[in-house]
Amino acid sequence: VSQEVEGVDLVTVVTEGIFSYCGVKVKIDTDRHIGDETAIVRSQGEAIGHVTTGEYGSQMLSLGGVHHLTGGSKQEGRATCDALLNLCNRKPVELTIDGGATVIVEAGKPPVIDGKVEHRMRVGCGSATIGMFATQWRGLVDEVVVVDDHITGVVSEHQAGKVLGWEDTGIKIIGRRSTPGRYFKVSEPGLGWGGTTISDPLSILGDWNVKKGARPGLSLLMVSTTGEQFAYYELDDELKPVQKPFPERLQKSVGLIEDNCEPALCTVLFVGGAGGSLRAGVTENPVNLTRSVQGLKTYVTVGGAPVYVWPGGGITLMVDVTRVPEGAFGYVPTPALVAPIEFTMRRDDYVRLGGYENEIRSVEDILAKGGEYLNPRRGTGAPVNNPWPPLAQLRRAAANGAG
Repeated sequence: VSQEVEGVDLVTVVTEGIFSYCGVKVKIDTDRHIGDETAIVRSQGEAIGHVTTGEYGSQMLSLGGVHHLTGGSKQEGRATCDALLNLCNRKPVELTIDGGATVIVEAGKPPVIDGKVEHRMRVGCGSATIGMFATQWRGLVDEVVVVDDHITGVVSEHQAGKVLGWEDTGIKIIGRRSTPGRYFKVSEPGLGWGGTTISDPLSILGDWNVKKGARPGLSLLMVSTTGEQFAYYELDDELKPVQKPFPERLQKSVGLIEDNCEPALCTVLFVGGAGGSLRAGVTENPVNLTRSVQGLKTYVTVGGAPVYVWPGGGITLMVDVTRVPEGAFGYVPTPALVAPIEFTMRRDDYVRLGGYENEIRSVEDILAKGGEYLNPRRGTGAPVNNPWPPLAQLRRAAANGAG
C-alpha cells in the first residue's frame, strides 16, 4: 500500500505472520512472592513457561516459546497456544506456579494473587523509601524501619538520616547488613510485609543497645514499601517495643508513601521472530528486508502499534498487546499464533531491496476495491441483480426489527 506522508512517498506491506517461535513476557506489579525463579508456570495443568528474574517492584514470567508450543505433548501445545492467545487478546488467564501462587493475569488490569487483588506496586526498596521520605519523618519519630524482602531500610543508620543529623537509636536488625542502614535477608520472600513472610514486623528486631542510644519512650515507626502495612511502637522500661495507637502526626507520611505508589498492573508483551516465508512476501530476497529493518530504514509495527526490534540477526520483536487493536491475534492448528505485522519504508527503498513494485496499490484503491482477496462481485462486470453488499436486504431487515 502506498501513501504520501508529509511529502514522502511511503510503502507499507500489510500482512499476517504465523509465529511458532513466539511467546509473551509478563510483568506483574507486586512485591509478593509468586514463585521461585525458574519455577514452572502452568495453565490448564500444563507447563507453558517459567518464572524469570524479578524486576524493580514487579515479578516476571516468560511464557510460550517453540518448545512448549510444538516440542511437548499435544495437550501442552494446545494449552500453551490457548493461554498465549488469550493473554495477547487481553483476556484473563489463570496461571499456577509450582510451589508458588495462583495468579490471574489480564493485560492492563491489576493482578489477582491467590484470590487477592493487588492494588499498588512499591514506591522503591526499603532503602530508597528512606531516601525519599526521611525529611518527612524528621522530628516526628525517633526511628523508622521500612520492611522489604530486598533491602530493608533503617533511617537512623542510613545516609539520608545522617545528612539530617539523625541520632543513633541502638536498634538491632536481624539480617545481613549491606551498607549503613541497608539490610538484606531479613526474611524469606512471601505474601507479608514488603513482599516478605513477615506478619509481625517486630520479628526482625534484636535487642536494643543502651550504649548506642536506646532509651525508654523511644518511638518507632515500621512501614512496608507500599505503605499498606504500618505500625507504631514505643520502648518500655525494659526496652521492649510496645505497640501504641497510630499517631495522627505520622498519618501524612504513610499516606505519602501510598500516594507515590503506582497502580499495580499486568503487562503483556508479545515476542515473536519474523522469518521464513513472511519475509518472502515482502521482497524477492528476504535477507534484504532483515538488513533494512536492522538498518532502521524499515519501520515495523504490529497492528499499527510500535514495536521494539532486538539488535542482532533476524527480526525479533516485542510489542505491548494493549496497543494492538482488540482481537488482533489468532492461531493455527500447528499450534502457533497469528499476528498482524506491517513493514513501512520509503518507496524507493522498497524498490531497491527487491520489493514487488508492480503490486503496489494506493490507499484509495484499497479502500475502494478491498485487499488481496477481492470479492469479484464488487468488481466491474458483476451481475446487476447480485449486488454486494446486499444493502437493500439489510435495510429491509432493520425496518422489520430483525437482529
